[in-house]
Amino acid sequence: MDEREEPVEYRQTRYKAPDGATEILLVRHGASAPARVDRSFPLVDGHADPELAPEGREQAERVGDRLAEEKLDALYVTSLRRTAETAAPLARRLGLEPRVEAGLREVYLGEWEGGLFRQKVAQNDPVAQRMFAEERWDVIPGAESAAGFAARVEESLTRLAAAHAGGRIAVFTHGGVIAQALAAATGARPFAFLAPDNASISLLVRIGDLASVRGFNDVSHLDWSAPAPLT
Repeated sequence: MDEREEPVEYRQTRYKAPDGATEILLVRHGASAPARVDRSFPLVDGHADPELAPEGREQAERVGDRLAEEKLDALYVTSLRRTAETAAPLARRLGLEPRVEAGLREVYLGEWEGGLFRQKVAQNDPVAQRMFAEERWDVIPGAESAAGFAARVEESLTRLAAAHAGGRIAVFTHGGVIAQALAAATGARPFAFLAPDNASISLLVRIGDLASVRGFNDVSHLDWSAPAPLT
């Protein structure tokens, strides 16, 4: 090299998704109505279908505010109304009609559907303890198998990523689905990403058979998200 020439420099730069990759914003629905012992949630195709609680509707508005300036090619919701209700404020702002992706509905909880799951977990039921210890939903009687749940989530995300190659989409879905998607992308334990907060945003980048996690449980748009002072 001529001594008068400046040496070539290789600087660190910000992350940029590979050409042709799809950025998928995984948005968990807002807080849904509380479960009650005197009545079950209505069911859709066997899945509990509560509406958003008042605080969940406020969270949905904040998600809409947060993502209103983002360039999004499409919005997806599941067949359960809490996702559609969470997506509604953003859909109005962007003028996009949400598309239904039933394959990304929440894991089927078998005999614990209709709100019973929340009760069993709150009561520290022995089956709930085993479920968390073994990291398997299908410990619950009649619940969806781990393999079946993983397969349908993967199939849906693969198809959506291919349909929007090189673009960015927002998928309003459920805590179990987000945990499964991120665990599969990272090779982590099944429940490693359980449970993202209501109205949180996680970022998954997919290209072909490859996936990477670029963000998890972003709640900076919610009132309570400011970190506590370090001591």
